[in-house]
Amino acid sequence: MQSIRSVLRESIEQLGLVEHLTVAYILVSLLCAAICGLIIYFVYKLFYRGAVYSENFAVLIVMTTVITAFIVITIGSNLVLSLGMVGALSIVRFRSAVKDPLDVGFLFWGIAVGITSGAGLYPFALIATAAIALVYILFSVLGKGRRTFVVVVKYQDSAEEEVSKLLKETKAKLRGKAKYKGENEVTADIKFKKKSADILDRFLKLEGVSSAVMVEYTGD
Repeated sequence: MQSIRSVLRESIEQLGLVEHLTVAYILVSLLCAAICGLIIYFVYKLFYRGAVYSENFAVLIVMTTVITAFIVITIGSNLVLSLGMVGALSIVRFRSAVKDPLDVGFLFWGIAVGITSGAGLYPFALIATAAIALVYILFSVLGKGRRTFVVVVKYQDSAEEEVSKLLKETKAKLRGKAKYKGENEVTADIKFKKKSADILDRFLKLEGVSSAVMVEYTGD
């Protein structure tokens, strides 16, 4: 009477799941994943728009791409190992918080490239990587130089009209407003292509304005 392992082995061989798994196939798949991962790495490094760049996260993208390709190769070549790996990966939980939502997109990009490379879809992996990189670079170039600043202005009730008028002229987006005894505080977002100190001078020159502060906002 045949054992369960022998029955599974015969079924896998009949399905031809291990025929395509050769050393050349493994090396090409991992090489394709590594090349695409390096492209993602340089795009992330050169066009990063966040407040604090993390080299460790950039390296993690490359590692994720190659490791995902390795997992897909394993799953696609052996049915028994694939069932065990799915069970093992299902208990993995990641607790690290992602500071920038855009970083999640880069991780999914690396995982998608790893899946396509591990499945042997090399042209699709390379073309998709190049296309996504061009789209991201295009958005980065178009948005480059336009920065958001948070302006906090404290003024007396007598300067209410003048401050509101100046906020409208600068197309500021009101964030919040607080009122104290005889004094008001308004917080607004103002976008500039280049940092402009003139806006602070214009606020400070208004009669009744006691202080004005501008801080660059990165979204973190």
